[in-house]
Amino acid sequence: MDKQRRKPFVLAGTVVESGTRGTIDLPLSLLSDHTPITLTAQVVHGRQAGPTLLINGAVHGDEVNGVEIIRRILRHSSIKRLAGTLIAVPIVNVYGFLTNTRYLPDRRDLNRSFPGSPTGSLASRLAHLYMSEIVTKATHGIDLHTAAIHRSNFPQIRCNLSNPEVHRMAMNFGVPVVLNAALRDGSLRKAAIDAGIPFLVYEAGEALRFDEVAIRAGVKGIIRVMGDLGMIRQRRRHEAPADPVISRSSVWVRAPEGGIFRAKTKLGAQVSMGDQLGMIASPFGDSEFPIECPTDGIVIGRNNLPNVNQGDGIFNIARVDDPDAAADAVDIFQDDWEQN
Repeated sequence: MDKQRRKPFVLAGTVVESGTRGTIDLPLSLLSDHTPITLTAQVVHGRQAGPTLLINGAVHGDEVNGVEIIRRILRHSSIKRLAGTLIAVPIVNVYGFLTNTRYLPDRRDLNRSFPGSPTGSLASRLAHLYMSEIVTKATHGIDLHTAAIHRSNFPQIRCNLSNPEVHRMAMNFGVPVVLNAALRDGSLRKAAIDAGIPFLVYEAGEALRFDEVAIRAGVKGIIRVMGDLGMIRQRRRHEAPADPVISRSSVWVRAPEGGIFRAKTKLGAQVSMGDQLGMIASPFGDSEFPIECPTDGIVIGRNNLPNVNQGDGIFNIARVDDPDAAADAVDIFQDDWEQN
């Protein structure tokens, strides 16, 4: 029987036997007051062979929904009978998470610093450690994000659909909109794809806020992907409620003037060119500027602050070939969550 046991999984020199879990702390640096900082991963190494899926959150330190999604995944009953290996890193940007900020102490964006360098800036060193010790050990990956602070994103997948394995993962995740987004230099997604690892980005919710629908949709999406990869037994209740609609591009609608912003359009709404999305008014009430939609599509991002400056992005519209089909997918998604 022992001869048939799966080989242990080794991460950063730590051995995790099949059928067990292991928590690994990777030393990062010392803070200015000599406090040690570590990057922590948990490995669930199944008894049966299968893919190695990496799920990570808080690459931007203020994006907390992914942390909760991963916590729930690690408690999910399905992974008790896991085939393959799950690597879970709830908090990649430990520095930003501790201070509720997007960036690192050097003010760099970690998601513009990959694949990094062992002798570069703090962001570059963290990116290099994460790539070399964790990312390259995976066969597939899902990077969990939210919108930036004071903005909200409708649940969506961003990926490069020209990769067949990425396409398959995206369509199985089960959110209404899949945005075929170009790879951005310095991003974790691009560095992983360049290393031959299919990688998705899940975007949903707002920075520094838990969004229950975004969190639950993220948990179900990861479970669906794991089921499709053969890592867990797929249950019927985890099947996607509707096929997602693919968007080839998106556009930001920007404030024509500074003032007080009032939104009239919700996340996930179907919109048409010329629709009035909201208003920007003078605080003295002597003028109002309508915000018109420049294209047909679905609202996938929205500003949440009432005070805006000229040029601020206030709505993000995903262009879709079939707006009615997109609206149907959104309606089915929203009905599904109202019933849960």
